[in-house]
Amino acid sequence: MTVPDSVLTELVSAIEAAPAGLGGSRLVCIDGPAGSGKTTLATQLAWSLPAQVVHMDDLYPGWSGMAEGADLLREWVLGPLAHGVPGRYRRYDWPLGVYAERHTVPLADFLIVEGCNSAALPVDEYAPFIIWVEADDDLRLARGLDRDGADASEQWTRWMVTERELYAANRTPERAHVRLDGLGRLVG
Repeated sequence: MTVPDSVLTELVSAIEAAPAGLGGSRLVCIDGPAGSGKTTLATQLAWSLPAQVVHMDDLYPGWSGMAEGADLLREWVLGPLAHGVPGRYRRYDWPLGVYAERHTVPLADFLIVEGCNSAALPVDEYAPFIIWVEADDDLRLARGLDRDGADASEQWTRWMVTERELYAANRTPERAHVRLDGLGRLVG
């Protein structure tokens, strides 16, 4: 999903006006169900702001680690940045099932975190600007299986159930500052 220039301009303006609640940086969380277009949007915003980007896929400890990924984000990245120290994490290698090389997240004016459950309630202490991206389940599943292969169908189905549970518990769509559909259009 690529957002139109007019939407991108509106997003950048809103983000620049948001409070800098992450140790002087502005935190942008692009959240929403898998396959809705969050990664593409993060790339567009990163070029426009410019911003550092952290992908939740690098933090989750596999298919069953969506909730734990949010905890690791706070521990490894957001907590240190809030105290003026670079964040550090190890990227999860999905095929091998282990954490791999280390990455540093330097201090910057903007940090974009994209991925499912990136805007869980505990990140509110860092005043995130939350962008919710949604798409219908059939489109998301098709995108996911195109990326991960048909063998991932069972994992995707379980992942989608977990998403719904976490989004309901965290009230993520309701807390979002901006909502987009899977085609990059503003919703509501």
